[in-house]
Amino acid sequence: MRTTPPTLLQLAAQSLLENPALAVSALEELPCDLFPLLFLEALNRRHMELLKAMVQAWPFPCLPLGPLLSRQDQEPLQMALDGLDMLLAQKDRPRRCKLQVLDLTKEHQSFWDVWPGAIDTDCSQPAPKRRRNQLMGAVPGPGEQQPLRVTVDLSLKRCDENEPQNYLFEWAGQKKCLVQLCCRKLQIWEHCYCNVISELHQFSFLDPLELMYMEEVEVNCPLSLSTLAMFAPYLGKMRNLQKLFLSHIYVPECMSSKKRMERATVFISQFSNFCHLQQLYMNRVSFLQGNLYQILRSLKTPLETLSITHCRLRKSDLKCLPRCLSTRQLTHLSLKGVSLIPGRPGLLRVLLEQLAATLEILNLEDCGIEDSHLTAILPALSHCSKLTKLCLYGNYISLAILKNLLCHTASLSQLCLELYPVPLETYEGPNDLRTQRGSLYCAELMDTLRAIRQPKMVSFGVEPCPQCGYRCFYYMDSTLHCSRRPA
Repeated sequence: MRTTPPTLLQLAAQSLLENPALAVSALEELPCDLFPLLFLEALNRRHMELLKAMVQAWPFPCLPLGPLLSRQDQEPLQMALDGLDMLLAQKDRPRRCKLQVLDLTKEHQSFWDVWPGAIDTDCSQPAPKRRRNQLMGAVPGPGEQQPLRVTVDLSLKRCDENEPQNYLFEWAGQKKCLVQLCCRKLQIWEHCYCNVISELHQFSFLDPLELMYMEEVEVNCPLSLSTLAMFAPYLGKMRNLQKLFLSHIYVPECMSSKKRMERATVFISQFSNFCHLQQLYMNRVSFLQGNLYQILRSLKTPLETLSITHCRLRKSDLKCLPRCLSTRQLTHLSLKGVSLIPGRPGLLRVLLEQLAATLEILNLEDCGIEDSHLTAILPALSHCSKLTKLCLYGNYISLAILKNLLCHTASLSQLCLELYPVPLETYEGPNDLRTQRGSLYCAELMDTLRAIRQPKMVSFGVEPCPQCGYRCFYYMDSTLHCSRRPA
């Protein structure tokens, strides 16, 4: 079996590593293209002193170390920080060194696909299309040296997984004037953050961070409304936030309505600070009822994604959806698990009419929609020409209205995924599914659909499944598939 012969760069790197001390002395003269490959080879062979020297002579604006790190091996991170210590201690930086950013995220894997001309030397620059120039921070004045930026994504989970983050926070805390610790993505999964948190309060671990760099925040663990209010001042400083995800925010039963309003107001008031928010996800957020309008009207720019799932909303909340400027250009709208019965069907119809030119994903699963509701929105739905995904699982629609729905989707040529409920006639009574009847009805609906256009992926949801008790599905072959059936 033939093997690919090593390139000249690989041969050069291997030759240098035969004598690491010589390699250190040669760093000032090495071609830039050789640095990534030599760094990888030195890391594989655990030549840590050479790696420290390479950090101090790094000829690119960014060192994207993140893709090379693992939870099990902290030595490369410690090596890089030791190299930065030596660099920061020098009055004048080495001639070759152009390092501005140590990137510990996983974003720049392609940097290490090394061959001549393949190196993206400017990974310090903002990559996403909406990242603003402001994210680059203040330009240093004459005689000033711009602080070194360390960029990291934080995912706060169990205690035993936080040791590398704790080490980084401790190191950055000792270099306050020389280092900016920046986080673009923050995920909070559990209450226990170990040593990352000081004795002050639960979110004081955010104090060392440059919050203006934050782009995505996800809170995936249950928090009380009072705890969320403690988080609010930090959130308000994240002026470049693009995505906010909140899940399981609860209000204790013992909390008075006055305190509930005070805590909610503290949090909601921060939304006026978001200049670039594009995606807003709120799942099981109990204080949202009666407050949705205050949130949406505070936003300065239109949202692309609005996902409100498993939340109780009032009629006034539903009324505000088509009235707020922030919801006029949505590409993704999800109201899964939100009862639309308190509102009039006309409200959703008006919203869909406004979104006809932009909407791509619409999720109305388990919304309590009946024949009259669906009939009211069908004309507006048929004009959403960019729609790629439509979900109506868990609603109560008859066979005739489902056929009418499919006819209204004739012009929706970009639909790739269609998720419908089985017709009401499939059930003999509540939760009493007739499997064979369902198969016949789904086959009939698929024939109707194929006569109109060529569908790509279609399924019909049944709840509950007669075998497992959960939702199961008729797919395009009109046979019932249980998603939780043992293999």
